[in-house]
Amino acid sequence: MGNKVYFMEDIKIIFRNGFGISFYWKDKRDKIQVVFRNTGFLLTLEEIKSFQKNVLNVEAEIYCSNCNFSKTCKNLLLKTPSEKIDLAVSWEELEQVNELLGGTIFKLELQQYLTLSFN
Repeated sequence: MGNKVYFMEDIKIIFRNGFGISFYWKDKRDKIQVVFRNTGFLLTLEEIKSFQKNVLNVEAEIYCSNCNFSKTCKNLLLKTPSEKIDLAVSWEELEQVNELLGGTIFKLELQQYLTLSFN
């Protein structure tokens, strides 16, 4: 974002949970910032939907069910919207990312629906 310093007044929060947050930059409403695990992604709604599909694909895979640490072990590889970046996540983190992305999609689509319905 260049050398500009940003503050909470510069954003509009879309959704947040205990793991991350999604928001618009007030001066850049064409993309959504999704932040979790000290990592930020600047994405379109379609990219967020694609990212959530990646999460759901990983959730559908069988994980180490015989392991005592399977919920917290970072044994799952999550593909991100960037072809060059994958994240190692735990099952618990994967559930939190899914909630963050799903909540973001729901709020954005609800906002679009309401805007179209009342205009």
